[in-house]
Parts: sequence; C-alpha cells; structure tokens
Amino acid sequence: MENKVKIERGEDGTYGAYIENNNLPYGIIGEGNTAKEAIQDFLNSYDQMKQYYTKKEKEFVESEFEFIYDVASFLNYYSKVLTLAGLERITGINQGQLSHYVTGHRKPGKKTVEKIEQNLHRFADELKEVEFM
Repeated sequence: MENKVKIERGEDGTYGAYIENNNLPYGIIGEGNTAKEAIQDFLNSYDQMKQYYTKKEKEFVESEFEFIYDVASFLNYYSKVLTLAGLERITGINQGQLSHYVTGHRKPGKKTVEKIEQNLHRFADELKEVEFM
C-alpha cells in the first residue's frame, strides 16, 4: 500500500508531514524545523507505530510513502539552494510572485502549481542528462 504524505510549512515556520487521505487504520504525523526533519520524524513515528502494534500483537498494515510538498514549502525549502531569480528562470513565474508563495501571502492557483511542477520536472530531466568528462 502506498500513501501520499503532504509536507507543509506552518505559519510559525516549522514543517509538518501528514497523510492527507489516510486509508491506514492508524494515524502518523511528523514535525520539524525543516522539511527534512519533518520527514524523518514522520518515518520515526511510522516505526514506533509498527513496534506498538507488534508489542500488542495486532496486525500492522505496512505502507510505502511518497512525500509531496505544497508550493510554499517546496519554494521555501529549496530557496536555500536555488535563488528566486533561478527559480523564476526555471519555472517562468515572476520572482515577486514566487516570494508571495514562499511567505504564504498568496497561494498559487491550480494552473500555476501545474506550471511550476512541469517546469521543475523539465529542469530535473535536463540535469539527468548532464555528463562530465
């Protein structure tokens, strides 16, 4: 079984990880100061839940997880690696608009989210083709 885990940045600047449409018989969440910490905390919670079920001799439903970001969390997390100017060139979205998404002042619409995602995937495909001599 696979579940999508949403990574979101809260108003306080910390990150949370949770299953949006949980079809498991138990709930797990993760929290942290960074997206990476929230993911690790989420995976630790999963392991702890598995240990609890084993200890109680209850059947544990295994799951694999796909971690997905909301746009603000992704941009905030990767803005430490890529500048907003660089993200503008990659995504085709104005730096000012990206800044509004990062700070949470605005949320992108569905078409904008799709545009950002498609252009980031295109960029990732370009990076996969890089070979050095």
